[in-house]
Amino acid sequence: MDDLLQHFIVEAHELIQQATDDLLALERDPSGTMHLDSAFRAVHTLKGSVGLFDFAPMGLALHAAEDLLGALRAGQGHIDSDVIDSLLDCIDQTERWAGTIEQTGKLPSDAAEEGYRLARLMRSQLDNGSTSVAPAIPEADLGWVGELMARSDVSTPSREQDKPLVAVRYTPRADCFFAGDDPIALLRSVPDLVAVRLATRDPWPPAAEIDPFACNLRIEVLSSAGLDAVKAAFRFVPDQVKIHEIAQSPGDHAHVAEAGHQFAGPAAGTTGGASARMLRVDAARIDRLADLVGEMVVAKNALAHLAGLAADGLDRKDFAHGLLASQAAIDRLVAEMHRAVMDVRMMPMRDIFRRFPRVVRDIAGHLGKAIDFSMEGEDVEADKAVVEGLFEPLLHVLRNAVGHGAEPEHVRQEAGKPTRTRIVLRARRIGERVMVEVEDDGRGIDPAAIRRVARERGVSSADDLECMSDAEVIELIFAPGFSTASEVTDLSGRGVGMDAVRFAVESLGGQASVRSTQGRGTTIRLSLPLTVVMTRVMAVRVGRELYGIPLDGIVEAAFVPASRILPVRDAEAFVLRDRTLPFVRLADLLDIPRPAEPRSGMKVVVMEVGDELVGIAVDEFAERMDVLMRPMTGILAGAPGVMGTTLLGDGSVLMILDTPELLG
Repeated sequence: MDDLLQHFIVEAHELIQQATDDLLALERDPSGTMHLDSAFRAVHTLKGSVGLFDFAPMGLALHAAEDLLGALRAGQGHIDSDVIDSLLDCIDQTERWAGTIEQTGKLPSDAAEEGYRLARLMRSQLDNGSTSVAPAIPEADLGWVGELMARSDVSTPSREQDKPLVAVRYTPRADCFFAGDDPIALLRSVPDLVAVRLATRDPWPPAAEIDPFACNLRIEVLSSAGLDAVKAAFRFVPDQVKIHEIAQSPGDHAHVAEAGHQFAGPAAGTTGGASARMLRVDAARIDRLADLVGEMVVAKNALAHLAGLAADGLDRKDFAHGLLASQAAIDRLVAEMHRAVMDVRMMPMRDIFRRFPRVVRDIAGHLGKAIDFSMEGEDVEADKAVVEGLFEPLLHVLRNAVGHGAEPEHVRQEAGKPTRTRIVLRARRIGERVMVEVEDDGRGIDPAAIRRVARERGVSSADDLECMSDAEVIELIFAPGFSTASEVTDLSGRGVGMDAVRFAVESLGGQASVRSTQGRGTTIRLSLPLTVVMTRVMAVRVGRELYGIPLDGIVEAAFVPASRILPVRDAEAFVLRDRTLPFVRLADLLDIPRPAEPRSGMKVVVMEVGDELVGIAVDEFAERMDVLMRPMTGILAGAPGVMGTTLLGDGSVLMILDTPELLG
């Protein structure tokens, strides 16, 4: 794909999102001139960028949207839901077009029709607001075609009598010069001209009142070139032309064979499929990487010098000292390089959060519910893969919050609540993890209803359900196929939702949980690692085997005396600082023979699993390390309890365990 087109796509997505944010803010506060100005600038800039390419229908729609926003800025018309809906309709279509361009390098085949529809929609809003930015193109008066035919010598022997003519009426906008249009240059670009007539669009005002920067032309031409060639000449001003193809009968009687109200410019050059992945990075972070690369080159040269001295018979003690110093320097640089690369991949949650106000607005409008939606922690950063991977899970959660959690206004009034359901999307960083929550003050989850549906759908047996606490029952919303919806709609009832949320979050190395109080609301919490590229693990030994456990789930490592390990029914527990915790052996979780246990006690890794702490017994603690984890592939892709693998310095493979899955 062309570099200029790549930059256009990146900029287009940003401007589309900016315009969407401003329009939604404008809907909440129609008097907010700052948001109106910002939306106008975003659309104006996007329209200008589109003008660099052959995407005329896209430019036509954006030009009309710019006119509507300009009229609103000038105080002509008023902002209401219909105006916002029409502008958002245009922005949505522009985003779809940008996605198609990103994939194929050109607009879809129906772009011309859709562009005209959107332009008419914008113009109708201008008409309804009694605004006038540019005169509308009048409906074609076919009399002018006959006059042009009469003025031209269409029956000259040099012309092919059966070849159709193309008639064009071009009425430039009054402000066309400011848009970079040159009507005369466009006229000269029409091939095979047969006749030309220039006239004024409107009567001339008195000489003292003439605006020299306003265009007052109407251009009418006949061409013997093909229809497509004539359309191509006017591809950047399709909203200002009427094009008609005129068939010639054998008796030299011309008639209009086709009215060219549909415009489609020539296809842009095709590109190579999907576009390259691009990421905007702060220049300071790139500078830091460059500095570290320079230091690593110095360290490499020092190591090469040391190797040369060793070949010359350097004293063994001096060699060992130099080797250790070099290794320490490289360790430091690798750690700093790791942090610098992670910083490059970091993205603020804002990049994904800002897509949801529009989603919530549309779902609430579809269901007829009043929602007060807000966001917190938009500046919290996480790895690019984590941020982008959150879109689908959060979309499911927000749909549920609006569809299931939000009550009708009269129900909330009867319960003494505000009429609008409050939904908060929140992000915060806790240690090496990022917590993303969706909290609502709606009806909450009824454990009795969950028990009934789980029993009816065979999600869990009646005996198991009776033994579960309310909190455990509520967790069943994450079970595959579980849904409390009574009927299938566009938004719910298909049994796909919260199980997809948990699967997506766990595939990112995270966990999903739910807290709910009936009548007071629900909170869905997604706990995710800051990065999924490099992972810090603690190596532990069980028998002769070495395994890795991600450090982000480890609370502490402890030694538990044998006297504190107590049997509890079929399991075991231990006391740690006056708190009783479940005690499990890693050998049992991995289904391998237990090694001999020391009489004095056991080494335990205390881990946080959900909201609980669990002690996992191991034989030995090994080192902590940063590893590049590779996911399991091939026949091992579905291996339970294993997140991935990494290579150790001696070439052996270290398996990194998914302890929450093993414990589940």
